[in-house]
Amino acid sequence: MLSRIRNRQKGFTLIELLIVVAIIGIIAALLIPNFLDALQKAKQKRTVADVRNTGTAMFSWLTDQVGAAAAGATASTVDLGSYNGTVSVTVLSSILTPQYLQSVPTLDGWKHAYEFYLNTGNPLAKNVMAIRSFGRNGSEDGGPAYTVTNFDPTDYDQDIVWADGFFVRWPAK
Repeated sequence: MLSRIRNRQKGFTLIELLIVVAIIGIIAALLIPNFLDALQKAKQKRTVADVRNTGTAMFSWLTDQVGAAAAGATASTVDLGSYNGTVSVTVLSSILTPQYLQSVPTLDGWKHAYEFYLNTGNPLAKNVMAIRSFGRNGSEDGGPAYTVTNFDPTDYDQDIVWADGFFVRWPAK
């Protein structure tokens, strides 16, 4: 009897290994969706922060140009089609760096290009500046006209829009 116990090999049985693999699979199935959602939320927060920082720099430029900025904070809708065209990142960088911003972000959290509007020819116009990120899907969701409102922060496909000193579309509960 004692010799049989000594001769027994040490190690795990097949059943023990299968149970461990099953437990690891269940844990992974529970954690992966949360991890992917956390990645999307981080990209969205980065985009909102970049838009806010660039918008603040544009607003500071406008304040310096006209002495006092006239924000359209009372507007209930914003139509980006009424802005005086898009401005390239190169032109925006030449205006804002290094006085107002270290560098102008070119891509949002999902690696899509931002759309910048800035009326450098007439800073006293009604619609002077705007920034838009097309969200995770990279396509326009609200058209050129947006109603000033927030959206569910777990809807990562929504456009994030900042115009004339305030967020027009932003993630919030």
